[in-house]
Amino acid sequence: MSSASESIPGRRAELLAGLQASGRALATSTVLFNAALAERLGLIATEQKALELLERFGPMTAGELAERSKMAPASITSLVRRLEDKEYARRKPHPDDGRKVVIEAVPERLAAIGQLFGHFARSLDELYGEFTDDQLETILRFIAGTIDRQERATARFADR
Repeated sequence: MSSASESIPGRRAELLAGLQASGRALATSTVLFNAALAERLGLIATEQKALELLERFGPMTAGELAERSKMAPASITSLVRRLEDKEYARRKPHPDDGRKVVIEAVPERLAAIGQLFGHFARSLDELYGEFTDDQLETILRFIAGTIDRQERATARFADR
């Protein structure tokens, strides 16, 4: 993979190359971490990520989960059924529309998953302590920009 940094001389080129390499390494590390976590929980990767969406955003309809996960509605139906069978999620009546149901993560199961993250979360807290507030703001801006660009790239793949 080539990038624009190949035509930029000096220190900036080194930094850009380092960012590109580190970004790729982080992406791989994240995928491997999530795959190991899913396996430990008896889930497949898409189930684990759907569960994470339910934890982050709260109960939602199957259509909302399909939209957030970028999965086809038919795929969501079977995914939710598997999460229910494994007792990680459950359906309950929609709070505002009795004709609908929402899917929610089972809180006790989320708590058990959270315990697996204790050591990792503490190590991240230590890392955060190495940076000033201004540096953390810069990191947050960079991550938000990266997420935005990755989501747009993902949407372009889906459009084809």
